[in-house]
Amino acid sequence: MQKLATLEPVESYRSLYAWQQAHKALLVTLEATDVSYHPRARALFDQINRAVVSVEANIVEGYALQTVPLFRRHLRIAFGSAAEAEALVRASVERGYLPAASEIIDALGETMRALWGLMRRPTATRSNP
Repeated sequence: MQKLATLEPVESYRSLYAWQQAHKALLVTLEATDVSYHPRARALFDQINRAVVSVEANIVEGYALQTVPLFRRHLRIAFGSAAEAEALVRASVERGYLPAASEIIDALGETMRALWGLMRRPTATRSNP
């Protein structure tokens, strides 16, 4: 298996643009679900939060495994979790549980675009300038 470290030196997972966007999406989502708490939305918000945490966690875990195939696999999982979170955020907006979700949707969209690019070229791991 080809090692990531031998392909291109990267300071850490924090230098990945995909991780930076996933982290932003996580922070924005946690804040919004805390502020907009509603008893009927508890299960939905819990699932949104789990999905958004999964995005960031899978990027980090895949990066830490240091092989291209495993990194790519975890990026696909992260992409799926981001899509899940976006769909659930949209449902929350439609139900009126999450009134201001455009920042979350934008952050998740940018995360998915970054993940898509990284899945296609997992060795190009520098953050965007």
